[in-house]
Amino acid sequence: MSEQILIQFRADKALKQEVAEIYERLGMDLPTAFRMFMAKSKMVKGLPFEALLPENTITRAEAKTAFHELRTQAADVSEMTLDEINAEIQAARAER
Repeated sequence: MSEQILIQFRADKALKQEVAEIYERLGMDLPTAFRMFMAKSKMVKGLPFEALLPENTITRAEAKTAFHELRTQAADVSEMTLDEINAEIQAARAER
C-alpha cells in the first residue's frame, strides 16, 4: 500500500452533515467519498463534473443599481392594512 497522508480542510457544519447523510445512504463515509472524488479527478485530469459559469451574470454595481431601482419603485406603492392583506389572501385562495 502506498504512503498515506492526512488531508484537512474547513467546511460549513450543516453542509458537512447533509453531505455525510447522503453518502451514508449510499453506503459510504465521507473519507471514502473524497478518495473517490480524488481518484476520478486523476482519471479525467480535472474536476469530475462540469464547472461552468452561468451564462447570465451581472456585476456587483449592476446588482446594486437594480436593487436601488426596485426600492424606488416600491416606495411609490401604497401600504396595505392587515385587513386588506387578509382579504387579498382569501380572494386568492377562493380562486383555487
